[in-house]
Amino acid sequence: MTAMRKIIGLTLFALFLVAGTVESYAQQFGYVNSSAILEELEEVKSMRSELEALQTQLEKKGQTMLTAYQKKEQDAVRKAERGEMSPVEQESIGKELQAEQEKIRAFRQNIQTRLASKQEELLNPILERINSAISDVAT
Repeated sequence: MTAMRKIIGLTLFALFLVAGTVESYAQQFGYVNSSAILEELEEVKSMRSELEALQTQLEKKGQTMLTAYQKKEQDAVRKAERGEMSPVEQESIGKELQAEQEKIRAFRQNIQTRLASKQEELLNPILERINSAISDVAT
């Protein structure tokens, strides 16, 4: 019976020793709501304003291109209906309109790429600063 008590006592002692060692090596974890941090920073607010201004500028340029295309198309249709254009001219203007339509499509796709690139360019330094501050606090 005493041998059994010694074994149980040594086992419990070993468990407490191991538990204490493991606990001393345990790391502490924290949670950071980075989106809340981003919402509060003035730099992010000015970045959003800059992106909105760029988007407005690009959309305005795209709308100007579209308006010019539509006007050219309407003029070509009117001339064709009146018989003021030869078949060769109609074909030539058709190709021009098709090329302009392709430019407009490419420009619209480029808008999204440019906005994403600009956002990354503006946001990366802010995120690096936040991550650096989190790392400083964590150590």
